[in-house]
Amino acid sequence: MVPVIGEILPLALGIAISPIPIIAAILMLLSPKARTTGLGFLAGWLLGIVVAVVVFTLLSSALPDEGEDGSKPVAGVIKTVLGVLLLLLAVKQFRSRPHGDTEPAMPKWMSAIDSMTPVRALALGFVLSALNPKNLLMGIGAGVAIGSAGLTAGEVTGAVAVFTVIAASTVAVPVIGYLAASARLAGPLEALRTWLLHNNATVMAILLLVIGVVMIGKGIGSF
Repeated sequence: MVPVIGEILPLALGIAISPIPIIAAILMLLSPKARTTGLGFLAGWLLGIVVAVVVFTLLSSALPDEGEDGSKPVAGVIKTVLGVLLLLLAVKQFRSRPHGDTEPAMPKWMSAIDSMTPVRALALGFVLSALNPKNLLMGIGAGVAIGSAGLTAGEVTGAVAVFTVIAASTVAVPVIGYLAASARLAGPLEALRTWLLHNNATVMAILLLVIGVVMIGKGIGSF
């Protein structure tokens, strides 16, 4: 199981360091309904991660067995394609980065966060984690790595749990921290939101570039 954890770790970090959901969580924690919407968003975020990785783990477990030389050509092709797609997303992110003092454009739904209900926050968290193209590609990569590794049911559960905890950590930490010490965290959360807002594209471009190269290397190594 350890080699699989090593393979899915960069993918989990790729989801964890995504700035947009972190910004969304911070905005909810600075809104009038901070506690309920924050918890709702965290629940949806966790659920989306689990659903995505479990679905693709189950699908990947049906892939053909290893060849006589230990190769996994089907899994290799999938990983290589995912890596190329992540590199393309990295280029897109880098080209969309703001220049100079230009204010970065953010999704329109962020303007409605102050009036968001817990149920809508949960739905938003699920969509951002399970259906966002960047996160979905990394969820597919993790599912392929786990499902094609020939693990036992217990090991699969452990790998999915590790992936989920790491991927959800950057949303969970501010939400849980705010519930414990809301008054002291308001200032630091606002400062973090501002930094992420202006560095979102650059952070994601570098992250996707690194993970894409890793995925392509893993894919080539599976042939």
